[in-house]
Amino acid sequence: MTYLITPLIILATLVAIFMFVPAKTLAQFIRSYLPPVLMAAGAALMLVRVPAVGAGVMLLGLVLWRRFKNKKPKSLQNNKRRFSTLRTAGLEMEINHKTGEMNGIVLVGKYEGKELNSMSQADLTEFMTEISEDGQTLELLNTYLDSRFASGRENAQADTSAGQAGASGTGTMGEEEAYEVLGLSLGASVADIRKAHRRLIKSVHADSGGSVFLAAKIDEAKDILLRSHS
Repeated sequence: MTYLITPLIILATLVAIFMFVPAKTLAQFIRSYLPPVLMAAGAALMLVRVPAVGAGVMLLGLVLWRRFKNKKPKSLQNNKRRFSTLRTAGLEMEINHKTGEMNGIVLVGKYEGKELNSMSQADLTEFMTEISEDGQTLELLNTYLDSRFASGRENAQADTSAGQAGASGTGTMGEEEAYEVLGLSLGASVADIRKAHRRLIKSVHADSGGSVFLAAKIDEAKDILLRSHS
């Protein structure tokens, strides 16, 4: 009966772990420690002359190790994303979380497909005139101009003042877009959402010289994702 002692100890240990260890900690344990534990247990069973059971346990440990070795927890995947993406009818803008730098792709008009960073101030002024009736795109472009050169928006305003009256209009943001705005992957936790919101809002809030438009978008994204978790 001595050959049963080892598997019984392993079974009792696993039952205790599943009953008393928090789910998040348990998931981390399974990813990090269960495969080597199973392989060691299998080797021990083979040493006590239970080769069939030992080989099976070792094989299970090897399969789990191969499956988990390149797989990272979702929370770590979320933290890998360092950019926020905002889209309007005329622009797709990307914001670097670390530096605050912005760049975008023009989606409509004469400059469709062009990167904003590759466009001259004259080009940007012309594009601003083209989208003067699109309130959200105009707001997003104004934010970019403010970040790239302080005088850019002032020089362009004379040509677009008529269209700016409707610039504050907002559209409906979907859940997927909200994740992109905060720079998170689908399924991010409430803690991740709040952390991303705090980090971004500090850099774009109007009180610190940022953008009212971006701050409103970031707040909207946070509210949408928190509601999806409630």
